[in-house]
Amino acid sequence: MIFAQILSALISLKRNILRSLLTMLGIVIGVAVVITMMEIGAGASASVRESLANMGTNVLMIWPAATKTAGISSGSGGRMTLSEGDCDAIREECLAVEAVSPSLGRRGIQAIAGNLNWTPMTVYSGSVDYFTVQSWGLPESGRYFTAREVETAACVCVLGQTVRDELFPDTDPVGSDIRLNNVLFRVVGVLPKKGANMMGMDQDDVVIIPWKTMRNRLSRNGASAMGGAGGSSSSSSESSTDDVYPASSASTYPEKDSVQAENYILPVRFDNVDQITCSARTPEQVSDAIEQISAVLRRRHGIAPGQPDDFMIRDMTQMLKTMSGTSQLMTTLLLIVAMLSLVVGGVGIMNIMLVSVTERTREIGLRMAVGARGSRILSQFLTESVLLCLMGGCVGIGFGRLASMVISAVLGWPVKVSLSAILVSAGVAAAIGVIFGFYPAWRASRLNPIDALRHE
Repeated sequence: MIFAQILSALISLKRNILRSLLTMLGIVIGVAVVITMMEIGAGASASVRESLANMGTNVLMIWPAATKTAGISSGSGGRMTLSEGDCDAIREECLAVEAVSPSLGRRGIQAIAGNLNWTPMTVYSGSVDYFTVQSWGLPESGRYFTAREVETAACVCVLGQTVRDELFPDTDPVGSDIRLNNVLFRVVGVLPKKGANMMGMDQDDVVIIPWKTMRNRLSRNGASAMGGAGGSSSSSSESSTDDVYPASSASTYPEKDSVQAENYILPVRFDNVDQITCSARTPEQVSDAIEQISAVLRRRHGIAPGQPDDFMIRDMTQMLKTMSGTSQLMTTLLLIVAMLSLVVGGVGIMNIMLVSVTERTREIGLRMAVGARGSRILSQFLTESVLLCLMGGCVGIGFGRLASMVISAVLGWPVKVSLSAILVSAGVAAAIGVIFGFYPAWRASRLNPIDALRHE
């Protein structure tokens, strides 16, 4: 009986094929809009998640806390409270932490290779775990620096692709030398491409070096450069003073030239670090990692219960929640707009079915006169309505997929195929056929056979 009803519905729809196609057009447009909007929303959500993953959704940053002296706050980092030993303790004792690294960044450091130069957005430094913490993955070429190179403060570096393109546009930089603040570095690897982050900052415009190299060479170099002006003024004052008070004896040792001064590293007496960066094993373990890190650092720093921490821990959980909520809100709004277009298509279905009932009143009366029940008339018209919506939904799914591909190709917007959206659209189309086709079908089933046979 079901197949007979479907066949009868197809024959009825074929009688006025143009009207049926125009009626389906509303459902086609509505379903196509639903599919397109859902795929654009899914692509935007995936893009947000990918961008947050590149930034490190499970990354934790630890800084020294502010200190107060005589009521005056020093601000963040006013006292050096973090050390290399803290990194080792976090790595060994915090089970929720995947990797940990001291980190330090410097801006405005010029990189020079041959006759080309470029100032990276940031020169970062860290240990061998830094690449795991920041989710860099495998290098595009070469390798990352080793633990031995970190301990010996070796002058090695890894370039981001933007820096690579600016300094080595036509060659592989691995094995070549660059200068950072007049300190010679050997390029050992090139980072994989990340692109811009959510704030529009180029994540590939970086150079990464061992953190001890940053502390012993570049930081010292910056201090000496700052002190260079002071040194020149000091020597100037000394020379003017020597004119009045000549030195009693000449210097025993010759002065170091600039090359010796750059390569002669004074021994470091302290192992303090400016910042510690670590990553939780999963984004869900961020809160556990924060609790474990706080317990370890409070114990190591001898902080009594009730006393404030001498460190700060920051994570990206709030940013993740904000961006995810925004993406979900936009997807919901797009879905509501698409559903409104489906409702408009459903109203068109109801209108045409009412017209069809009016036109076929004599047919309905004749069928009732030969014994057809009202339920059979109801199911017949309901089958026509559902079939009309399902055919329009299938065509709309095809047009929606095509529209998504065109938008992705022309505008470059991220789209993602959503199987759930396709299934939901088909289900909604069938539901609209039932909802908006029920009243015309019910009205047809309630006709009086005598009055229906008299209808002209």
